[in-house]
Amino acid sequence: MLEWRLSDEPIKEDEDEELKDENVRKNYKCKIFLGYTSNLISSGLRETIKFLVKNKLVDCIVTTAGGVEEDFIKCLAPTYMGDFHVDDKSYRKNGLNRIGNMVVPNDNYCKFEDWIMPIFDEMWKE
Repeated sequence: MLEWRLSDEPIKEDEDEELKDENVRKNYKCKIFLGYTSNLISSGLRETIKFLVKNKLVDCIVTTAGGVEEDFIKCLAPTYMGDFHVDDKSYRKNGLNRIGNMVVPNDNYCKFEDWIMPIFDEMWKE
């Protein structure tokens, strides 16, 4: 798919005139769209997706904003790099949460709620 060009295909009788030009056909490439749900970033595919984009192996990304609260939480207070293979029970006992390989202190969620609740209250009034 990465190597495909329109010039690999035979010219059809009903082809647009512009697309019959061999130089145009050689430069006409496949567009690759990568679609994923936001939880894949937290689940450990962040570096894989970064590699695909950095190496121009995809042309367009389509994703959801389902985990947008995690992005806000990371902006409001420190989040730490951890590991995918940890004892979650001991994290929890120490007031820590794991999102993939990221470690988020409980207080970060409190800060998020303190920030977002007044916004929700204003929205409710409107």
